[in-house]
Amino acid sequence: MTVNYQSILNYFDNRSTNASAESFNAKVKAFRSQFRGVRKVDFFLFRLSNLFG
Repeated sequence: MTVNYQSILNYFDNRSTNASAESFNAKVKAFRSQFRGVRKVDFFLFRLSNLFG
């Protein structure tokens, strides 16, 4: 098991985490599950950027 000490120390130094990125990924995943079978990727990305951008 490798440990990334820099990211662990980064939390204690700056109180920064990747929680916002994880939350955004969860929202995108939920959005994708609602619109299964999307035919036009351009329109899907357009809707995604309008809702979460």
